[in-house]
Amino acid sequence: MKKIYQNYIHSFQGLSQEVWWLALITLINRAGTMVIPFLSLYLSDNLGLSLTQVGSIMTSFGLGSLIGNWTGGKLTDKIGYYKVMLGSLFLTGVLFIGIQFLTSFWSVCAGIFILMIIADAFRPAVFVALFAYSKPENKTRSVTLIRLAINLGFSAGPAIGGIIITTMSYSGLFWIDGFSCILAALLLLLVLNPKKSKALDNVKNDMPKSAYTDLQYLLFILAMVFFGFAFVQYFSTVPVYYNNVHGLSEFQIGLLLGMNGFMIFALEMPLIKYLEGRPWSQSSKMIIGLLLVAISFIFFNLPPFTGVLVFGMILMTWGEMIAFPFSNAYAMERAKRGNQGEYMALYSMAFSLSHVFAHNLGMRSIASNGYEFTWYGTAFICTLGVVLLLILRKLVKR
Repeated sequence: MKKIYQNYIHSFQGLSQEVWWLALITLINRAGTMVIPFLSLYLSDNLGLSLTQVGSIMTSFGLGSLIGNWTGGKLTDKIGYYKVMLGSLFLTGVLFIGIQFLTSFWSVCAGIFILMIIADAFRPAVFVALFAYSKPENKTRSVTLIRLAINLGFSAGPAIGGIIITTMSYSGLFWIDGFSCILAALLLLLVLNPKKSKALDNVKNDMPKSAYTDLQYLLFILAMVFFGFAFVQYFSTVPVYYNNVHGLSEFQIGLLLGMNGFMIFALEMPLIKYLEGRPWSQSSKMIIGLLLVAISFIFFNLPPFTGVLVFGMILMTWGEMIAFPFSNAYAMERAKRGNQGEYMALYSMAFSLSHVFAHNLGMRSIASNGYEFTWYGTAFICTLGVVLLLILRKLVKR
């Protein structure tokens, strides 16, 4: 046990102070976005919208995210990551508070769309900041630390969110979400002001390559779109499945989703440190991750008992723990070829594009074809991402 503990602590050593501050800010921000896992339930149960309307709103969620990532990447290359992160956090907090006062279908569509433009401008900026604050040999572990912060917030957020919904209603959830984002902005202002923090790995490229002409990178991005299509189902169709088929309450759903975050917090950093020492390519590790996520959806079609949900969540979590850090590290390394904001925006946009189509198609598929067909279809789409990564691996070897 002592050796396991020492190895766990050792996996965190060597990361810069700025990366730790960035992780804390991300933790506060992520814990505050606890409304997201319950959004589809809020729209259907509280506002009385149909599954088709919920799917359309989630499409506006994805479109806003797509535009926000693109805008965030452009602004990061022009005015710097610090200003983009600060403005995004503060304005997101204000918008979260305001969303609760929108009740009609079209007003919610517009509100969610604008919210996601502002909120997801943060994502490419934080990746570029992470690249700057990390030593070259620590970039994958730095990404993993940020993911640990995200998932620690995610493990606490849904559980706390479920309690808030049952005691204070959804209105209290929106207020707390908003103030937590504003708190994260104030902390960023205090500890990561450019006058106080220093970059460890600034990349200067006199002739930057456009991410949109980098064919290998575009192939990788398409694979991430397919992966994202499957992954985001856990934030829209899967909670509805938990509720409608297995009769889980919001609090129980929060605990099940929270298990995902806790496993990542406890296991991901040692796992990544171990995998970094293996002689496998980044694409091979991503392939393993995507396969595990695909299999997790097949588990849903096994005989219905609650244990199936737990096993499915475990498989998805292991796949996520492997796929995300190494795909993120691949994107950051590839970004040295051109404008970093543009490269990292395209990486984030892959998952935003998944939001545009995945939620809506998932909801419509459930309404038309049922859950069993939807889960097999989702597993197939994730497997297409595996095929593209196999092609990418061959291209990289050449």
